[in-house]
Amino acid sequence: MKVASKTNEIKAIPALLHLLEISGCVITIDAMGTQHAIAKQIVAKGADYVLCLKSNHPTLWSEVKAWFEAAAANAFAGIEHSVDKRLESGHHRRETRRVWAVPVSVMGRLHKIGQWAGLQTIVMVKRVRRLWNKTTRETMYYISSLPCEAQRIGRAIRVHWGIENQLHWVLDVTFGEDASRIRTAHSPQNMALLKRLAISVLNQETSKKRSIRQKAKRASMSPDYMLEVLAAAVPT
Repeated sequence: MKVASKTNEIKAIPALLHLLEISGCVITIDAMGTQHAIAKQIVAKGADYVLCLKSNHPTLWSEVKAWFEAAAANAFAGIEHSVDKRLESGHHRRETRRVWAVPVSVMGRLHKIGQWAGLQTIVMVKRVRRLWNKTTRETMYYISSLPCEAQRIGRAIRVHWGIENQLHWVLDVTFGEDASRIRTAHSPQNMALLKRLAISVLNQETSKKRSIRQKAKRASMSPDYMLEVLAAAVPT
C-alpha cells in the first residue's frame, strides 16, 4: 500500500486493513500503528491485535513500565499472569526471550485504557542477545486483544520480527532499497513489487544452500540456474 506524500503509515494502515480479509487473524503492528482507531477497526473486522507500546503514548507507556517493574521486583507474587521463555541460537548469537502476559483487569486504572477496543492483555518482553563480543538487553511492551497466553502472544511477536529480518533487512542490504533513487511516477511501486517477487522465488529454490545475494548473482550469470529459480516457483 503506497503511502501518500506528506503523510505517513498511520493513514495507509486503515486503507490496507479495509482491503484485507483479516477475520480470525492476529494483526501485529509497530508503535506507529498503535492507535485507538486502528485497534477498533481490527476488532470490528473480527481479528485480534498485538500492538507495540512505546513513548508515542507516553503516559500509558510509563504507567505500564512502572507496573511491570514493581511486579517483577516481587516475582509477580499473587498476580494472575502467564510466562513463556524461549532460547534460540543462530548466526553466531544466542537469544533468550521471556514474555510476561497480564490481564489488563489486574493492573488497576491506566491512562485512557477504555479507549482501546477489545483490550485484554498487557505484555512485557525481555530479550537478551549474546554475541561473540557483546551482550545486549532490550525490554518491550505490548497491548493485545488476545487472552492472557504468553506463549501465543510471544509467537505472534516473534513472527512479526521474522518479517523484519527475512524481508525488510534483505530488501535493504541485498537489494539496496533504502538507497534507491527510483522516485518517478509508478516506478517505486513497480520496483518494490518486483523485488519482493524476486525474494519469493529465490527463497523457493532450495537445491543450493546459498544466501539470497548469492542466488541472485548466480541467476544473473547463468540462464540455466535462472530457469531453475523460476521453475521452483511454479506450482506442481
